[in-house]
Amino acid sequence: MKRITKYTLALSAVLFLFTGISFSQVTDKDGNVYETVKIGLQEWSAENLVVTHYRNGDEIPQVQDANEWSKLKTGAWCWYENKTENGKTYGRLYNWHAVNDTRGLAPEGWHISTDNDWQQLIDFLGDWMTSGQKLKGKNGWFNDKNGTDESGFNAVPGGIRDSDGDFYDYLKFGCFWTSTENNEANAWYYFVIHNYTDVARFDGAKERGLSVRLVKD
Repeated sequence: MKRITKYTLALSAVLFLFTGISFSQVTDKDGNVYETVKIGLQEWSAENLVVTHYRNGDEIPQVQDANEWSKLKTGAWCWYENKTENGKTYGRLYNWHAVNDTRGLAPEGWHISTDNDWQQLIDFLGDWMTSGQKLKGKNGWFNDKNGTDESGFNAVPGGIRDSDGDFYDYLKFGCFWTSTENNEANAWYYFVIHNYTDVARFDGAKERGLSVRLVKD
């Protein structure tokens, strides 16, 4: 008789959760509907945020000018390279000031992913070195370096707007803010890259423009 170990049971549980992915939906202040996915004990949005109003109804300004963007200490969003067509698949890019605004960027009952949320996600998926491949979507990545999307997270390569207002790494990087501050100037974010299987963590200037994902409270 084949011996059943704790490892075998744990592996079977993980495989069951991956193959039995459960999807739902959440609606933001603008009425945009996002698909969500249960990953372990967490529920994440499976699409990048596109909302243009805080939870209280106040508008989040769109800022196109690079010089203006670089000086912001308040919330703002933009399309990658200020082109609306880039947002249809990859969502809006937000600076961290929008993420941290007390008026609330996330819908009621949800929050912007925290550093701890990402740590928990990666632990569930296995490890830092392979989780990126499980998070990346199955298409849209540079040179067809797509992921398996075993998790249902569907990470997409929305690129970055740097703190000086310049854009780069569209189709190559998927970068996601956390609401967790590292110091007065920087906050933590996580990213996956087209030609790597891992997940990376970095502290970046709060004026950067990155993608945003939601986690259910």
